[in-house]
Amino acid sequence: MRVFAAIIPPVEVVEHLDVFLEPRRAAGLAPFRWSAPEQWHITCAFMAEVEEWRIEDLLARLGEVASRRTPFGLGLAGGGAFPDADRAKVLWGGVTGETEALQSLATSTRSAANAAGAAPDGGRFRAHLTLGRLSRPGQVTNWVRLLDAYAGPTWSAESLTVVASHLGEGPRGRPRHEVLAELPLLGETGA
Repeated sequence: MRVFAAIIPPVEVVEHLDVFLEPRRAAGLAPFRWSAPEQWHITCAFMAEVEEWRIEDLLARLGEVASRRTPFGLGLAGGGAFPDADRAKVLWGGVTGETEALQSLATSTRSAANAAGAAPDGGRFRAHLTLGRLSRPGQVTNWVRLLDAYAGPTWSAESLTVVASHLGEGPRGRPRHEVLAELPLLGETGA
């Protein structure tokens, strides 16, 4: 199974960014494959191949991580591109607020996934929200500048969501996301 653990922004935060981007997306000024707003999330750990029999242990370990964290404030503002604006493959929205708490949660989430035998993919954690992808590297400086002008509402991240991603099963060949668990940040024993 493809699984990720993420912070999912509330509907009103997603709608705010969606309204900001909509006229620009509608103009078709870039050949992005836009991510569906209802699937926007901030990935803490992505595990490309998790054996189904490991899911229960993974959820238990992630639940322990979440229970030791207290809610923290986040916002969406700015943006950028991976690997950079001149050779972009991914356009992303930036994350602001208590990013050290988010970084700490991501580190603990990745450690828990490793301990459950569900090794996370990717390099070092960089808080972002994927907005769109290009099939070939392209120049997106104007989009990054546009995102630099964006600042959305803040919210309190109060849970870690664990999601199974089923490739090609969603609308227009997109992934279908299935929430496996919503793990509250309870702050029971401190961070």
